[in-house]
Amino acid sequence: MDTTPSRPSACPWGRRRRLPAPLRAAPAALLAACQLSLGGRAAVPEAAPPAVQVYDSQRGRVVGWSAMVDRLASADVVFLGEQHDDPATHAAELAVLASLGERRSAMVLSLEMFERDVQGALNDYLAGRRSEADFLAASRPWDRYATDYRPLVELARTRGWPVVAANVPRRLASGVSRRGLALLDTLNATDRGYTARDNQCPMGADAYYVKFAATMQGHGAGGGPPTAADAAQMQAMTNRFYEAQCVKDEAMAEAIAAALERGGRGTLVVHVNGAFHSDEGLGTAERVRRRVPSAKVVVLSAVPVPDPQQASGEAHKAKGDFILLARAPRK
Repeated sequence: MDTTPSRPSACPWGRRRRLPAPLRAAPAALLAACQLSLGGRAAVPEAAPPAVQVYDSQRGRVVGWSAMVDRLASADVVFLGEQHDDPATHAAELAVLASLGERRSAMVLSLEMFERDVQGALNDYLAGRRSEADFLAASRPWDRYATDYRPLVELARTRGWPVVAANVPRRLASGVSRRGLALLDTLNATDRGYTARDNQCPMGADAYYVKFAATMQGHGAGGGPPTAADAAQMQAMTNRFYEAQCVKDEAMAEAIAAALERGGRGTLVVHVNGAFHSDEGLGTAERVRRRVPSAKVVVLSAVPVPDPQQASGEAHKAKGDFILLARAPRK
């Protein structure tokens, strides 16, 4: 008869319970994240999920899953920079979060995918005061929430981790994209509170601005390719859209900094956002460092590739401390 004392499983849904449907969509990551040793002790995965290769940009080589997670576990803030529509990336995010949860006790999940004005509904759901259906009806979840982000939220809910709705409400960001930062001065107190207190948006030679402006090339001010005739209009539009980007970054950075302060010493905040917001340590990552200079920030960037085993992480190393080479969906 087995007399080994029972201990919580690494998989938050237990050994015998059937996984919720959205979580069954990412079996490779879940098998890795929920492994158990024969002795009943939770074991962290020692290899990357099969559809992912981990490249260590600092060391210039592919490394094992545990080597990466060990480094992440020493951080204060971990950015998971994703490609929104890539299933392998989402599976890897869940595996990262589960692995870190085995190493750190004070965890916070922060998400670009929820906006600051729905934090109350999110808190109610996590605390069991609101049904999932009511929570989703009140929180404007992204279209692919069930498959892409619900597993992260459910893991946090099961483990009792706070979840931060970090982003600025999209209606406010949209307003800035039309009217510029001057819009913030016209907001009522409630709406102004959903934006960051400090919004810095340098342009010109700023590296983030240069990168953002490059992405705007080909998006003409009138909906077509820019011409000399609409160059000034295109520049004005780029600047307004960049200011809206800055408002998002500042709001998320402020939310992350606040989560670190609330959590106190030993807190690890894992923030999930589109890779553009954190690649190269720019955007939200740079703004977190401005607010909390002492924080150790680690950036992961997911890069979908046809074959992770054959792809070159070297070509992407500037994007983050670690590159997750994830198998791209077949078209």
